[in-house]
Amino acid sequence: MACLVTRGRAINCRDIQGGIAAAYITSYGLYGAITEASDAISNMAGSFTAFRYDLDGAGNSFTTTATTSKDNGTTFFSTALTLTLPKLSKEDGAELKLLAYGRPQIVVSDRNGNAWCLGKVNGNSLTSATMQSGDARADMAGYVLEFGSEEIAPPDLMNGATVANPFAGMSSATVTITAGTNS
Repeated sequence: MACLVTRGRAINCRDIQGGIAAAYITSYGLYGAITEASDAISNMAGSFTAFRYDLDGAGNSFTTTATTSKDNGTTFFSTALTLTLPKLSKEDGAELKLLAYGRPQIVVSDRNGNAWCLGKVNGNSLTSATMQSGDARADMAGYVLEFGSEEIAPPDLMNGATVANPFAGMSSATVTITAGTNS
């Protein structure tokens, strides 16, 4: 495998925003065959339901870190996803337990209209979940969920994603998006 650098990077315009607008959580292994072109996912062949978690405000982000070992000749990419979900409910508590037991695959839509597939091969693990009631009246009462994944490559961009549907470009997939509900 050639490991040659292929391009440089200029200073970009200041026309982007940080943060995540929504997360789409699916059970592991339902994406089917995944086709990639130009370092992005161009199609999926599975049949699955993606549960939409709408996100607003601060505390929703993902960070990917490359870890390499010169001595071992290895590289992997760790992604940490944080979701902040205000308001406690028994329904959300029950779903939290299922998320902790499984290893879901997650697509996140950022505030720039991009969709990223996290845990494409190995899934994501719920590494930490905090239920908090706050102290003062204006404090957050809700959940902070932290997921982690380790993959051979960084999260893939999803071709054809739209703000309303990150799976819009996946013509071979049968996807049902189930919107979140208020608790």
